[in-house]
Amino acid sequence: MSVASLSSLARKRMAGWAMTSALSSCCRPYNAWLQRLLAGGIAGWLSLAAMADGSIEGATLAVLDASGETMVEIPLKPGMRWCLGWNHSVKKFPVLDCYRYQQGRMVLERSHQPDFAAGLGHTLGRGEQVSDGRGGYWIENIDEPVPGDRYTLRVGSPTVDHRLLWQSEGDEHRVSLSELAAGERVILQLRKPEDLSKPEDPGKPDDV
Repeated sequence: MSVASLSSLARKRMAGWAMTSALSSCCRPYNAWLQRLLAGGIAGWLSLAAMADGSIEGATLAVLDASGETMVEIPLKPGMRWCLGWNHSVKKFPVLDCYRYQQGRMVLERSHQPDFAAGLGHTLGRGEQVSDGRGGYWIENIDEPVPGDRYTLRVGSPTVDHRLLWQSEGDEHRVSLSELAAGERVILQLRKPEDLSKPEDPGKPDDV
């Protein structure tokens, strides 16, 4: 079975999609050095060992469509990390928001922004801005729990390519949300074992 479980609806939408090694090509970067930077830096960060931090085994990261149907489900271990990546609509370079399953919560840990383009930037007091050595920067140590362990995303076009990136058992994985649901609202949600008996409620949080 695949590391990420896809619903039958998602499989139909994806048509010819297959799980591939992702981090070296995760972001369709606008030049080669950024590709190498992200391939090395993100891979190392994602591969850090999971920790016994009080998180519950058996949790998943679920992607729900507008009707509440589960499209993608990724098993999580305590301390596991993943990133949501996309290509900036104007500048075309990749942007990353990176999360961790920590103490039972979905926590935003860091963000990569290669430029101060529209909609990007560092808010004083929210994490630490660190140069990536190539003209862009990481915002480190954000460490913000996501309210309700869920948020809504308006999925971009295939050019924007919203995508999830993670590692499991030493393998690198990528799933393109834009190939599944371009132009649609989806919900990314931390689902814990005690939630499985509850009906799915997609809610209406603000778009991100």
